[in-house]
Amino acid sequence: MRQQKREVTIGGLTIGGNHPIAVQTMLNVPIEDVAGNVAQAKRCAEAGCQILRVTCPAPEDARVVAAIKEAVDIPLVADIHFDYQAALAAVAAGADKIRINPGNIGDDEHVAEVAKACREKNIPIRIGVNGGSLEKHILAKYGAPVPEAMVESALYHVHLLEKHDFSNIVISIKSSNVPRMMAAYRLLSAQTDYPLHVGVTEAGTYQMGLIKSGMGIGGMLLEGIGDTIRVSLADTPEKEVEAGYNILRAVGFPVAGPEVITCPTCGRTQYPCTEIANEVERRLKGCKKSIKVAVMGCVVNGPGEAREADIGIAGGKGEALLFVHGTPVRKLTGDIVGQLMEEIEKL
Repeated sequence: MRQQKREVTIGGLTIGGNHPIAVQTMLNVPIEDVAGNVAQAKRCAEAGCQILRVTCPAPEDARVVAAIKEAVDIPLVADIHFDYQAALAAVAAGADKIRINPGNIGDDEHVAEVAKACREKNIPIRIGVNGGSLEKHILAKYGAPVPEAMVESALYHVHLLEKHDFSNIVISIKSSNVPRMMAAYRLLSAQTDYPLHVGVTEAGTYQMGLIKSGMGIGGMLLEGIGDTIRVSLADTPEKEVEAGYNILRAVGFPVAGPEVITCPTCGRTQYPCTEIANEVERRLKGCKKSIKVAVMGCVVNGPGEAREADIGIAGGKGEALLFVHGTPVRKLTGDIVGQLMEEIEKL
């Protein structure tokens, strides 16, 4: 059962409570390339991104925030480290959320200024704790970035904002170590009702990043923890968005668009099951129908799985049996993919 957190509004999107879990990504074009960031933001929007983050290391970089806000209608998070003036510039440029750790921006007066600017425009602040960059006094206390240390760091930053009467907060508490990350989120979720942004940081290259994120993010979602997610991959942000939705779908949340399931095949398979599944998935790119499509390899599990899908095929020797809403319809031969796509169009 999902753990209920307080609601926070980011631009036109509300997270927490019973609101759907939002999928986030971060632009990775050099900040000096304004046009490149805008173009990538547009691609992320087309991929279905719901919250977009861009780095803003210096006040002058807020021009990228303004340019993206003009180009896409997605809540935009400005990622700030150390420079409180960059946060103020991003707020002025139209950022919908600020990601900043208050303890890293200098004097308490700086924290007060950022909190005041965000409060006046109803802009939330995300505190982002990373196991690899804990405060020296906390790391000295625990000796290692253990879950307890990460939680203490998060609550330390929360306190720095709350003392200025600021509570429009989201928290993330990431690690590249999946068991440590999961333990930290469990501890944190038990101690706060602020909404949580869940992810595995520095997850690795595409393949390993998918595995670690699927385990960590998926595991947390299955425990009812998480209000927004980001799959961190050493790849394009559009692929992070796609992976995020796939994780949501895998753990049982409703996701718009088709889902293709297929068997791994074995020596019983007598038609090109994998090739057909890949081609069907390719042709369904951009399809908005929320349907399950099964491409199964043989008569052992195929008919049963195909019946469970909205539409599916179970292969035989050079042919496939078509199922629509659980009912066998007819055999397909020849252009199996083309005929299957025609049937999908009819749904």
